Amino acid sequence: MTARLLRSARHNRPTLLALLLAGISLAGCQSATPQLSDDYPPEYAAGFGDGCASGRQAGGALTQFRKDVPRYLGQPLYAEGWNDGYRQCQALLQARSGLDERRGNALERQRDREWRHHVDQAKAQALHR
Repeated sequence: MTARLLRSARHNRPTLLALLLAGISLAGCQSATPQLSDDYPPEYAAGFGDGCASGRQAGGALTQFRKDVPRYLGQPLYAEGWNDGYRQCQALLQARSGLDERRGNALERQRDREWRHHVDQAKAQALHR
């Protein structure tokens, strides 16, 4: 029985590896959407979900803008939830992209310093000759 499992595992290594990599990749795509507890009224929770999707879209994510305008105008809890969700999710997404941008700028500055150092060294060698 054990030998049969080992043989089948050897044949399925590419499949197992692909499944493992897919699982890891999907874990990295996990939503950064704030989660509401069950204590909130359903109208507020629905507005928060729609507002959050819209805020993520406004922050640059590839999601669809969602707003039930008649409900937004007629239900104060939906409107409050929508506004809160929009602000929180937009700010969260922008903060993330800002962090990535700062990291990119730091890398760019480091490369610029290395290039200037290289140029200075080449000039010094040329002048020393």
